[in-house]
Formats: sequence, C-alpha cells, structure tokens
Amino acid sequence: MNYIQTFIAVAEDCKVDHAKVPASRGSSKTVAEIQYEMLSEHPFTYTQEDVLFESWFARQGLDVSEEEKADLRAQFFSKEQPCLRTSPLTRTHGWGMVFDEDGRVALCAMDSPEYTDYLKADDRKVIRALRTKRA
Repeated sequence: MNYIQTFIAVAEDCKVDHAKVPASRGSSKTVAEIQYEMLSEHPFTYTQEDVLFESWFARQGLDVSEEEKADLRAQFFSKEQPCLRTSPLTRTHGWGMVFDEDGRVALCAMDSPEYTDYLKADDRKVIRALRTKRA
C-alpha cells in the first residue's frame, strides 16, 4: 500500500494558495495536525502505512503495550484504508507529499520551488490528491 518514487500534488480544488500549518480545533488534535507534526518533524522517516496508522492511533487516546499496538495495527490494515491522497494536508492545507525509493514520505509546500520541481520530475510518478468536492 506504500507509494514509491511518487509525488502527491495538492488537490485541484484546494482553496489555499500557499501551504498552511493546520490550526488547532478544540482540545484534541486533528488528523491534519497529527500528520503535519509527524512529517514536518521527521521527513522521510515514515511510510504511508505508518502515517495512516499512527494518526488513527493518536486520535484513539489508547494506552497499550507495544504488542497490543502491533495487534491493533494488524486489525487496522485488515480492512482497506484510504491512502494519503485523502489527507487533509494534501486536500485543504496546501502540502504536497513526496515519497522516496524506500516509500518514506516528506511534506513539500505548494508555494516552494521544490514543489514545482517535483511536478516536473521525470524520476517519479506524479498524482493529485483527491478533490474535496465532486466535480
């Protein structure tokens, strides 16, 4: 399920013109906040599966052993999960996601020179994040 040598560009209907750090809403962190913290603090460390599971797990507020967490991860991926093309970072906050040859992911601001370079790169597949609304 992990992307390799791929760039996820922001959604066509993204309403921002530059990348924005997700704002807090309420007492618990949003999926966007959790994913942003993971990827901005540790670029090219996590795979798509790591980001999806860890952001889900963080929102559950569970205090479990590593063995129980591994079981939860297996249960989580026993059902199909949406990919990072549905992440609020790529759909509404203006962040592209770049995957390296090992499937590790990093963020790329839509208003950065690197973003334009990734869009034109021959060495990776370029796909768009899913639209927020149907066309």
